[in-house]
Amino acid sequence: MSSAHRAESDLHPATHGFELAADAYERGRPDYPADAVAFLVERLDLRPGRTVVDLAAGTGKLTRLLVPTGADVIAVEPIAAMRAKIGSARVLDGTAEAIPLPDASVDAVTVAQAFHWFRADVALREIHRVLRPGSGLALVWNVRDETDPVHAAVSSLLRPIERDVPRRHRRNWLEVVDESALFTPAVRTTFAHEQLVDEDGFVERFMSISFVASAAPDVRERIERELREIAREVAAPIRLPYVTEVYLAFS
Repeated sequence: MSSAHRAESDLHPATHGFELAADAYERGRPDYPADAVAFLVERLDLRPGRTVVDLAAGTGKLTRLLVPTGADVIAVEPIAAMRAKIGSARVLDGTAEAIPLPDASVDAVTVAQAFHWFRADVALREIHRVLRPGSGLALVWNVRDETDPVHAAVSSLLRPIERDVPRRHRRNWLEVVDESALFTPAVRTTFAHEQLVDEDGFVERFMSISFVASAAPDVRERIERELREIAREVAAPIRLPYVTEVYLAFS
């Protein structure tokens, strides 16, 4: 089976929304805080002569922040429209369940805003396969701060159309990694982060969510209209607070 066929078969149907919303994703999604990136660089020992894979790299939000380390950064991403926007690293078509790299060929793997989409048991075996012994795996998420009234309002708006789409909050990622028995006990570290957006940026932030982007046209129109109503009730620029979670384990 070709890598393209493997990639297609491994993707959840809702990820079609990312193909449709790649532009909005790149413009609307937050980056990652400098202290979280510095933590990754130090703990994963990213430097010239080292190789790091940014798995399910999306449009390269984290990939681009790893390039200045001088490490060989390889972005692996199955969705063509998102791969086309990475541009700052070696880019490969592939999935977490079928990483197109040899055994024991990389020194670190990062997964930003994506591990909840994977078949975790298969993906962890693949990640372990490509990592050299003693190398690090970092799972990263920007988690919306639901105590913030704007985030809370958006969650109330979107929850009825979420359905059974994979989400970060539905799994305990420490347990998921530890149950694989392939890595050292995972450790969770958090960092404060925020995103400042105007009305259009606010709309793109949430219209780029997979189950919104892949919803029926009338649903998308309603969601966009109600997002703009929320945005217009807040002084510009709109502040969106996050907690950036980093889960770290070693092979």
